[in-house]
Amino acid sequence: MTTIRGVITIDSPYTGHVSPDSNPQQRVVPGVRIVKMSVGGMDNNTYLVQCANTGSTLLIDAANEAERILELLGQEAPGRVELIVTTHQHPDHWWGLKDVVSATGIATAAHELDAEPLPVRPDRLLADGEKLRIGDIEFEAIHLRGHTPGSLALALTDGAGRTHLFTGDSLFPGGVGKTGAPEQFTTLLDDVESKLFGRYPDDTVVYPGHGDDTTLGAERPHVPEWRRRGW
Repeated sequence: MTTIRGVITIDSPYTGHVSPDSNPQQRVVPGVRIVKMSVGGMDNNTYLVQCANTGSTLLIDAANEAERILELLGQEAPGRVELIVTTHQHPDHWWGLKDVVSATGIATAAHELDAEPLPVRPDRLLADGEKLRIGDIEFEAIHLRGHTPGSLALALTDGAGRTHLFTGDSLFPGGVGKTGAPEQFTTLLDDVESKLFGRYPDDTVVYPGHGDDTTLGAERPHVPEWRRRGW
């Protein structure tokens, strides 16, 4: 069990803007509760996504400040976190993973192509299109190549039919994630355009690995200029 050393205040209403020195925020949608917290010097977002019916919870990116994440888990989902998904292999998204797993024994998951660099061997390897059930809610893993070989997004549709996309570092307000070469940029933008913009409607909410949320509708008109701009 996690020992709570302090009480974490969860802010509401939800704006999607958090920082390492601000309180986490809570968003409640039909059937689902989402808690967003920023951790570490690189302003990484970590997300608790909880089934409203059962309390079962998924943690996305144990990015940094393991003690603070453990306090959040102990306060908001004690004994209820079933899985930790790491969106990709870059260390700023898993600095807290080993300590969180050591303290809780929670199972972990990632894409096979990004599994080797992680400090904890994933208990589950997620493939493109694979379904992930947490309580009564279901996520779909979406493999987005380019930022890293095995980057993942997770898609969740709430009880009202609205989709919520947790995109790691593959999609942000204003563009796709950083890539190391023009070919990787093209691959990432192609995947994001076909697997996200080509599939989900404008009201789909995007929860990135750093910074503020956005929607596909807000970003869609700018995709052609992203392609012209290049990497």
